[in-house]
Amino acid sequence: MNSQKTIIFMGTAEFAIPSLEKIIENNYNVLAVVTSTDKPSGRGLKLKESPIKQFARTNSLKILQPNNLKDQNFINLITNFKPDLIVVVAFRMLPEILWKIPKYGTINVHASLLPKYRGAAPINWAIINGENQTGVSTFFINKKIDTGDIIDQSSIEIPKNENAGDIHDKLKELGGNVLIKSLEKIFSNKKVAIKKQLVIKPLNKAPKLDKSNSKINWDDSSENIYNKIRGLSPYPGAKSVLDNYDKKINVIIYKSNFSNNKHNHPNGLIIIEKGTFKVATFDGYICPLLIKFEGKKTLDIKSLINGFNFHKKCKMI
Repeated sequence: MNSQKTIIFMGTAEFAIPSLEKIIENNYNVLAVVTSTDKPSGRGLKLKESPIKQFARTNSLKILQPNNLKDQNFINLITNFKPDLIVVVAFRMLPEILWKIPKYGTINVHASLLPKYRGAAPINWAIINGENQTGVSTFFINKKIDTGDIIDQSSIEIPKNENAGDIHDKLKELGGNVLIKSLEKIFSNKKVAIKKQLVIKPLNKAPKLDKSNSKINWDDSSENIYNKIRGLSPYPGAKSVLDNYDKKINVIIYKSNFSNNKHNHPNGLIIIEKGTFKVATFDGYICPLLIKFEGKKTLDIKSLINGFNFHKKCKMI
């Protein structure tokens, strides 16, 4: 019976909720939920609970929020639980002393088809790189990040009109379903069919998103920029700077279209005509649809054109 199998769940972000929900629905015994400490948020800097903590509290689960995963008291507490398995989804790197505790080991649900897109932002980078397919992998955690033996995988298509938020919502549900299949394999008396991660060169990685890799390069192709915009939407957003002749403004573009119409304009030049807003690239145009100026609210492009005075030589840089 599933209720005899004990699990400690570790997660923080919204992506992890369907996985924990599926564990509960399938009557596994969740001994505790480990999540991040409450963080100050908003103008009032009030402490905010993680999405997983909110879900765990609603479902009357024991919640642990260690500051340090290597703390000996925390290690002793997890050891005394004697869990059959630790399940990790959208959390952080675990020390070896922790992931070695459970009888069946520790597994992770990762939002890519490993070994592709190991790292912190697999959904974003798959879209940024123009992939037409991605998925979810479950694997046993080992010493290196996202390199352990794969238990199961499932894939989905990436439609050209969907962004990182759309794919995130699909994969979080898929992740819960793949996780349950993996638990059934692990807890069966049969040997788990696992496969080693073969090294693919070049191997696409998924590093953490920051200011340096979220900025638009207007010398790139229209399609590549379009993929970057949707790969960074809704968070953190594709960044640029509007050079309006006498003033530079930081902007974020959340949604766009693109075309490959040839032109003789310099890259980054903004062309506004007949109610349309286009930015020149080396092989066409990006047509922003949702854009945010620093310190202002997000606007559709019609509202922006009507409400802002663009210089005739303005450009994106």
